[in-house]
Amino acid sequence: MVDEFIHRIPKAELHIHIEGSLEPELMFKLANKNRIILPYSTVEAVRKAYKFTNLQSFLDIYYQGASVLIDEQDFYDLAWAYFEKASNQNIRHTEIFFDPQTHTNRGIAFGTVVNGLHRAQEDARHKFNISSGLILCFLRHLDTDSAFKTLEEARPYKPWILGVGLDSSELGNPPLKFKQVFEQAIASGYLPVAHAGEEGPAEYVWQAVEGLHARRIDHGVHSTEDPRLVERLVQEQIPLTVCPLSNVKLRVFNTLADHNLKKMLDRGLCVTVNSDDPAYFGGYLEDNLQAARDALELKEEDIYRLMKNSFQAAFIDQEKKSRLIEELDNFMWESASRLDKMAPLK
Repeated sequence: MVDEFIHRIPKAELHIHIEGSLEPELMFKLANKNRIILPYSTVEAVRKAYKFTNLQSFLDIYYQGASVLIDEQDFYDLAWAYFEKASNQNIRHTEIFFDPQTHTNRGIAFGTVVNGLHRAQEDARHKFNISSGLILCFLRHLDTDSAFKTLEEARPYKPWILGVGLDSSELGNPPLKFKQVFEQAIASGYLPVAHAGEEGPAEYVWQAVEGLHARRIDHGVHSTEDPRLVERLVQEQIPLTVCPLSNVKLRVFNTLADHNLKKMLDRGLCVTVNSDDPAYFGGYLEDNLQAARDALELKEEDIYRLMKNSFQAAFIDQEKKSRLIEELDNFMWESASRLDKMAPLK
């Protein structure tokens, strides 16, 4: 059970794949609506299939699940379900990955995807006061021609898309494979981020930082294998969007107690906690924070630092950033005051 402090603290989430928030219940609902036959007979059967040995074994099921997303309303419903959960977890700002190639390669128009997601963003802003941004991810197992085509398809929707990222199968697909694509994206005004150092080595993080000019590294847990890289990340405060439950589910770490999150935090790295693909990995942001706290004995001060890092790392203007950090600081002050009042008199 999530404790009150973790539940109430203001949060930002910077590493969430919207297709990875597709819960089995919605998957079946959309499959029935769109007359798509799934290889599973029940919701329980889908959940039992979520036993992964590595990143690829997860991706096989991930892409299968995405096949139920057909029209604009499907993408709206997908994003809206996430925003409802985000509101219940006091997430104040979120930056959402989406994988257009997963959909355009099966005949779904780019506009169908982004229009549905954008409508949900606007409704969440009005109803829940959650700000959000979209980050277009290139699928690294595909060729660069496909990435360039996707970047061109995004052109009419540029005002709605915050940045570009890189995800999918990391091993054998180094960041530098996409150097020219990222150069064009940056020239077009997109902010660059990249998955690196999850299954791949610290060298992939170097490539993302120096070759792709990534402003954030998604995962990056293998960075600690290279002291010089750690020094660079600390010095420039390049954020790492870490996903603890995902890392265990995909066998990056055997157990959460083995995770290096706390060590990275203590070394001054700008680490954040996020949910990655929560429908598949067993938990949203609060669940990741609670599990990390329990396994790594995180203090409330550690949780505060993780959340402050998230706000600092967000792609928002300084005024909004300061406002959210002030909200976070006020929460901490009020929390400390409550504890003082509850302390027994000596």
